[in-house]
Amino acid sequence: MTGPEKSAALLTRKGVKPIAALTAYDYPTARLLDESGVDLLLVGDSLGMVVLGFPDTTHVTLAHMLHHTAAVARAKTKALVVADLPIHSYDTPEQALANARLLVEAGAEAVKLEGGTRQAEKVRAITSAGIPVCGHLGMLPQRVLEEGGYHKKGKTPEQSAALLEGALALIEAGVFAIVLESVVPLTAASLTAAISVPTIGIGCGNGNCDGEVAVVTDLIGSYPWFVPPFARPEGDVASIVRHASLAYTQRVHST
Repeated sequence: MTGPEKSAALLTRKGVKPIAALTAYDYPTARLLDESGVDLLLVGDSLGMVVLGFPDTTHVTLAHMLHHTAAVARAKTKALVVADLPIHSYDTPEQALANARLLVEAGAEAVKLEGGTRQAEKVRAITSAGIPVCGHLGMLPQRVLEEGGYHKKGKTPEQSAALLEGALALIEAGVFAIVLESVVPLTAASLTAAISVPTIGIGCGNGNCDGEVAVVTDLIGSYPWFVPPFARPEGDVASIVRHASLAYTQRVHST
């Protein structure tokens, strides 16, 4: 299936079957996740923190995203591969389309960008060229510096109304899904019920969206230095790596 076909198939899942999404940043991880039946693989700019060691996503460049997108794409997954447009790579509709095309050339089947009404024209420029787009509302990591930290969204009627306005603008521009990040559960649930495309939640509570996305390092426990409070680890890879590397070092030192 092509990217547009995969994204269209996920759109039909709204209210039918939840969407399971995970981040992936390299070839072997993408293959393993795809073999497990994950629906969507997000080459997220979260790689800035959990792979490259930056303090936040604002340090991620388009070159970083192209490099990691190409690695994930080489896995030739059944899952839809979505790549983040990093900060300042979509400041205008023309720039957004040009850089979306670069990500597609690297192997992405769809792209994701952050923001609502003010991003609608950029989304429309990309979707009009036949490239599927996933939206992202709620807490926007690329705005962490200007907002002074990570804050829950949708806590007031005004915030909820703004989220809905943004979602409707993105839908009109052609998105096939919208990630909701750190939106309070009641608002996430009401927004999910009010719009026509799937919502994919992270930090929105259980069952309030049409699917979930998790950062793979949170899921498998390979980045123990910071685990978000909403994360639900299913593994402890860090301990396995430490144990294996300690055993190796002791074996080599003893020979």
